[in-house]
Amino acid sequence: MSPAARRTTLAILALAVGGFAIGTTEFVTMGLLPQIAAGTDVDIATSGHYVSAYALGVVVGAPLIAVAAAKAPRKGLLMGLMAFFAVAHLAILAADTYPTVMAARFLAGLPHGAFFGIGSVVAASLVSHRRRTSAVAAILGGLGVANVVGVPLATLLGQRFSWHLPYVLVGILGGLTVVAIAIFLPHQPPSGEESMRGEMQALRRLQVWLALLVGVVGFGGMFAMYSFITPTMTELAGLDERSIPWVLAAYGIGMVAGMVLSGRVANRVGVLQGIIGALVLIALLLALFGWAAQTLWLAVVMVFVLGLLPSIVVPLLQTRLMDVAHEGQSLAAALNHSTLNTANALGAWLGSVVLAAGWGYGAPSLVGAGLAVLGVGVAVLSAVLERRSRATTTAPDRQVDQAVRRVTTNA
Repeated sequence: MSPAARRTTLAILALAVGGFAIGTTEFVTMGLLPQIAAGTDVDIATSGHYVSAYALGVVVGAPLIAVAAAKAPRKGLLMGLMAFFAVAHLAILAADTYPTVMAARFLAGLPHGAFFGIGSVVAASLVSHRRRTSAVAAILGGLGVANVVGVPLATLLGQRFSWHLPYVLVGILGGLTVVAIAIFLPHQPPSGEESMRGEMQALRRLQVWLALLVGVVGFGGMFAMYSFITPTMTELAGLDERSIPWVLAAYGIGMVAGMVLSGRVANRVGVLQGIIGALVLIALLLALFGWAAQTLWLAVVMVFVLGLLPSIVVPLLQTRLMDVAHEGQSLAAALNHSTLNTANALGAWLGSVVLAAGWGYGAPSLVGAGLAVLGVGVAVLSAVLERRSRATTTAPDRQVDQAVRRVTTNA
């Protein structure tokens, strides 16, 4: 490996470590809901709001930071985002009531989307055009590794010691990420073309909004199920709570496999076609999950596959947004994580609604299946409109070619 290639690998790895920290904090709350609920004196349904609080922080922070910092050097911006992330997690030590935990989780979520969005643009710029999806997947792969190692380990530590401990450890890891970025990521000066106005131009494109909507409704279904994975597995599958980390690890292994496969899917079937196919399968599996969860081994298999399929879609959706956003890539890439966490908040909220209504732990996955079907519909609409747009664009070109041929022939 050449020195340049080695430096690129280490730079992407540094960003992936940040993804690992973010992935751990995003998903560990689901594994510790009973402990956090008991520690803050709320019921399980209400503790689902802690998941939503972090997600709403992402939704608010991603677009604001991406637009406001459009002209900032990207390396310094990534370091600043991760430093804020680290401090917000260390502050969890002072939180032990419902309002303070909600505030701490909201603040911790603010840098999430901008870090992944800007980090994805930086990673894509370090490699060839063909390897863009793979580079983006490598950073997002930190989410998958977090669910294999970080989330199960953090859940175990939270169960045995204190639910505060995992968040503090994530804060420390965030600080180490700042150091890694400082050492390995090349200087990323603004190209001179970035501007707040330029980034906002992405919001004028219909295809950008359709891609964002796919993320909201398509992934809301998965989060409706996963937000309550711990009580679902203990109540329906009869799993001992101490074994939950292994279930979370199965989900994480599926995520890693999905991230690895996403680049191949993009190259073989296309970005938008891969999104549509994966969402169809997600809808089918969520429709069956409530039934499958009553058999332990089948429930674990389903959790694995429901980790794999969405993880194929995330890098594809990130690439799709960068393709259709044109001059507003940083904002669009950051908004991808806003939409995914809007989906997180939507799914957690809808799941809590059906649970509070007494429909049982099989109901959230059925709600999720309906949302995934809506995601398929939006993606298909996007594909149809894009095909019509291409046909309209190429028709005048064909007419010009025919006219040139007629002139040439007559001459």
